[in-house]
Amino acid sequence: MSFVKTLAVSAIASIMAVTSVTAVAKGDLTRRPAKLPDLVLGTEDNRYQLSHKDYQLETGKSYKLKIVSSGQTEYALKAPGFFSSIFLRKIEAGDMEIKATSITELEFEQEGEAEIYFVPIKPGNFEFYAEGLEEKGMEGTFMVK
Repeated sequence: MSFVKTLAVSAIASIMAVTSVTAVAKGDLTRRPAKLPDLVLGTEDNRYQLSHKDYQLETGKSYKLKIVSSGQTEYALKAPGFFSSIFLRKIEAGDMEIKATSITELEFEQEGEAEIYFVPIKPGNFEFYAEGLEEKGMEGTFMVK
């Protein structure tokens, strides 16, 4: 192999090595997750109020979302399309850390909170809602790019 070909192959190999290291570092899930604004279900003044109706997310980025129930009524938070389109790392509730691969619903029978740690893996617009309370305005959207 000529000197020029050897030099070209070495340069290409170096560029590929640097590019692959950068790609891995950008999606490193061991780093601290981005904290989303808390999703508060109900207030003392309006038990059917949601603190946020829209969340903007990106695939491959780690997030933490705290969901807080005011305890004004029972809330069963569902997001079937979204929950099936994320990598669920864990759920923290009370003094427990729950490690699971999927979730279908978070039900609050009284005042309380839970934090979900996740990574969106599929782009799209995904609805979330408090089951049975959608017509009262308890619905929103996770917009994943």
